[in-house]
Amino acid sequence: MTEPEPETTSETEIIIRAYDSIAEIGPEAWDACACPEANGATEGALAEDPFTTYRFLRALEESGSVGPGSGWQGQYLTAEREGQIIGCAPLYAKSHSQGEYIFDHNWAHAYERAGGRYYPKLQMAVPFTPVTGRRLLVRPAFEDMGRAALVQGAVGLGERNGLSSLHITFCSAEEADDATELGLMPRTSQQFHWVNENYSNFDAFLAALSARKRKNIRKERARAQGFGGEIVQLTGDQIQPHHWDAVWEFYQDTGARKWGTPYLTRRFFDLAQERLRDDILLILALDGDRPVAGAVNWIGASALYGRYWGCSEDHPCLHFELCYYQAIDYAIAHGLARVEAGAQGEHKLARGYLPVATHSMHWLRDPGFSDAVADYLRAEARAVEDDIDILTSYGPFRKSNMEDHQ
Repeated sequence: MTEPEPETTSETEIIIRAYDSIAEIGPEAWDACACPEANGATEGALAEDPFTTYRFLRALEESGSVGPGSGWQGQYLTAEREGQIIGCAPLYAKSHSQGEYIFDHNWAHAYERAGGRYYPKLQMAVPFTPVTGRRLLVRPAFEDMGRAALVQGAVGLGERNGLSSLHITFCSAEEADDATELGLMPRTSQQFHWVNENYSNFDAFLAALSARKRKNIRKERARAQGFGGEIVQLTGDQIQPHHWDAVWEFYQDTGARKWGTPYLTRRFFDLAQERLRDDILLILALDGDRPVAGAVNWIGASALYGRYWGCSEDHPCLHFELCYYQAIDYAIAHGLARVEAGAQGEHKLARGYLPVATHSMHWLRDPGFSDAVADYLRAEARAVEDDIDILTSYGPFRKSNMEDHQ
């Protein structure tokens, strides 16, 4: 793929480069942009967003979860000013639309029916990870010029290579505003998040719910915790290599049922044990020493991110307990502001997870196609806003508490 030409600003020249491997950029330069709040550290740091750290993205690449043969070919961008990298972005050339969670399959079908070629396209995202976070990663004090340069560089890369489109998915609301000003089209979606209103414990959270929802959650927790074993929360050195054997089996089963082929390779979980276990909360249901179900969460500076779940045995309500209620327990105990429980799932509403807007940005090279999609996105945004309002009104909180959430 042809590298973009250097972009310039009114102050000084900014050079944009694209790399096939994040290893060519290195952890120090990448994390200085991706997680400055953790001082660019590569091990043991509590990053606001663990998914954009060098260690996470490199594990995806080194494990073969992305790269040749995966449909995710790295085109990692950097913005360089006066010899210093001031910005970077996780960018990939995609040959399909799997593992994104902001669906554009209908766009691809429509464009190809009209005689166009939709793939390859450019995707600025964390692969297989529907978690909101910064995608235009810039050093502090370079936010405006760095974001603009990275957007312009990504669009330039698409134009120069005749690609159909660029998609910046699960970006921050601030980035969405900036990218809109630079000419990209905004798209709004929704997820369900649990928000910590400074609860002292789980019972304090339950007290904010309506009596019926409170009673239902207590019944679900009792049924789950009575499955015949124990539930444990493990992180850091508490996680042992053999735990990942069970997690891999759970992950394969869930992946095969939901999307056909699991996205992550077995090697990724070995690397998670080696390099990422301080970022992970592993919740397991044990029958003796044997895990029968598990949920993998990632720990950020202010949020817990639920990602993977699976089981080898079916037990009533165990999914709700491991994925939602245990996550709330952990967030309260560790002072985290919220739990993000992944994509989709209106069943989360009754368990205290309310709908919130998520954002993505899109550039389509064909003007006519772009105009048609823009019309669709405006109508979709209105529908999503209405849906969020309606779902929030049906939330589980007592009326006075619901008003606080609106």
